[in-house]
Amino acid sequence: MPTSFYYGTDWQQSSSPHIIRQVAEGDVWPVDDNSDSGAKDNLLTGGVYNPALHPVVAIGGRTAADGRPLNFTGIVTDVTPSATQAESLVRVNVADGAIVRNYVANVLSYSGTVATTFETAPVPGQPVYVDDSEALTAGVTLSMSPLSGQGLKNPQAGVLFYCQDEYPNDMVGGPNAAATFDTSLSNSLVEQVYCVMLNGSPSRDLADAE
Repeated sequence: MPTSFYYGTDWQQSSSPHIIRQVAEGDVWPVDDNSDSGAKDNLLTGGVYNPALHPVVAIGGRTAADGRPLNFTGIVTDVTPSATQAESLVRVNVADGAIVRNYVANVLSYSGTVATTFETAPVPGQPVYVDDSEALTAGVTLSMSPLSGQGLKNPQAGVLFYCQDEYPNDMVGGPNAAATFDTSLSNSLVEQVYCVMLNGSPSRDLADAE
């Protein structure tokens, strides 16, 4: 189970689009203690940002009273540290249509804080949500569940999509990898890397709320 946020040079799976917005570290979640578990991975260690870390996060409040699930979401591109960690400046790509690699949990629903139902056959286009539930490990910020372990609506981050090397006969040259979607999952918690096409705008969540 991932104990650190997704890292590496292949986190970007599309060259565009880019809409970068800068926010305070204390206003993004789930990171550090800003989650149900209070023990998510940290963007900064000893006041220094690890430039390899690129989690998908939500911006703004974590409660319905603070606007959840109508949060903008996106992927962290970099961080400018501050002496006060919560005031560090986090840059987030909130562009709809950007494709990124990230850890996604196959949870579909919870009973209290316990994950109880699981996706065993994920498909392209399946919704993915920013999820701050305690059941997810420290490096995982996404699941397939529209509700958290606290029964709160999760903001949609995007949908499962193809990585560059997962198209059957196109894109990247040479033999292509088998798509993650071709793999059946066990009927239990699985946290693995998928490509996600981001939907940073809360417009879909707003439509659902009406």
